[in-house]
Amino acid sequence: MEKNQKIYWGWYIVGGAFLVMGINYGARYCFGVFLKPMAAEFGLSRSVISLAAAINMLVYSFGAIFVGRMLDRIAPRWIITAGALIAACGYVLTGFVNTPFGLYLSYGLMVGLGSAGMGVVACSSSVGKWFINKRGLAIGIASMGISLGTVMLTPLAGYIVVMFNWRFGLMALSFIMLIIGVLVSQTLMRKTNPEAYGLLPDGDNTTITHQSSTAQMVHKVSTLTLFKDSRFWTLAICQGLAVMISMSVFVHQVAYATDNGIEKMAAAASLAAISITGFMGQFLFGWITDKIRDPKYGSFIGISFMLAGTILLLNVHSIFQLYIAALVYGFGYGSLAPILPLLIANRFGRHVMGSIYGLLTFFIGVGGAIGPVLGGVIYDKFGSYHYLWLINIVVLSGVALAFLTLKKGKQYVV
Repeated sequence: MEKNQKIYWGWYIVGGAFLVMGINYGARYCFGVFLKPMAAEFGLSRSVISLAAAINMLVYSFGAIFVGRMLDRIAPRWIITAGALIAACGYVLTGFVNTPFGLYLSYGLMVGLGSAGMGVVACSSSVGKWFINKRGLAIGIASMGISLGTVMLTPLAGYIVVMFNWRFGLMALSFIMLIIGVLVSQTLMRKTNPEAYGLLPDGDNTTITHQSSTAQMVHKVSTLTLFKDSRFWTLAICQGLAVMISMSVFVHQVAYATDNGIEKMAAAASLAAISITGFMGQFLFGWITDKIRDPKYGSFIGISFMLAGTILLLNVHSIFQLYIAALVYGFGYGSLAPILPLLIANRFGRHVMGSIYGLLTFFIGVGGAIGPVLGGVIYDKFGSYHYLWLINIVVLSGVALAFLTLKKGKQYVV
């Protein structure tokens, strides 16, 4: 019966990953909306509040190592369900905190850990295991959930903060996280890989031909083996720096805009503007990667758009300029989520996507944790984000060129 079903189960995995990543990253990227009101209520600097986002990112990235290992062995439904429960509890507790330490425990530790179970490692790796020929398209569609979630949840959070308060906004996020996370994971994400159910990747026999024609010598994967592989470090450093910059933007762009006289709701909506073109970018970069010779060229193009958007952001003085910068930056940002798992599968093999993606995410998370704190420290020292954007421009230029050096090589098995 499974073999004759009209809709290949891999597309249900895509739909589930789309929804899970939508609520997970949409909620996480709302933190910038809460930054100023939290700092004002607690009477603390932005760097102190931003540290919660940094801790969140470190816990998320550390948890991703274990999520990746588990994902190569068990169905994603239990990992995602556990993540949704932990993250929802974390958002609820964050709504009751009165001290920075409470914020670090609830948002930093609990939400970070829960987010790891609902993140790209669990979702994109699950999708990647069900596809070969259509992997770019499938992961691209699933990754679009990140942008759609941000488009929907950041304006909602901004509205709730304006009409009520930031604590009520966190309660709303916890409710959304719990209901959608558990429901979707238990219905759509309950299977591991196609071979376990008598199916083939992509749902047709053409995959066998493609697979055999592209087969390479495979080797047992271990952490030590990866640490000796230059491709691993190229991906870890490049993606880590790119995520560092994206986190600094998501956490500090709203505050930067309001500092420049832009109204709070319009400033919060600029995060949604990033996600609008990010939504398109996630689909297009995923789709085009199936068509081009090497996915590293997609990474180069995506980082170049992020670079152009950051240059525009450096000179923002109006709502129009802010939105143009956000739209250009967002299109490039849309390349990050779909192309990394494609590079992993292309360089290392689809059967070890979870393990390698999880380990990579730890190192990427270290970079991501630096972004919010770096922005807060620079603002506290100079009273402006000008030097943050200059640093981002230099870093993105180097990352774009470094992606072009990424080589091919041996593939691995668990």
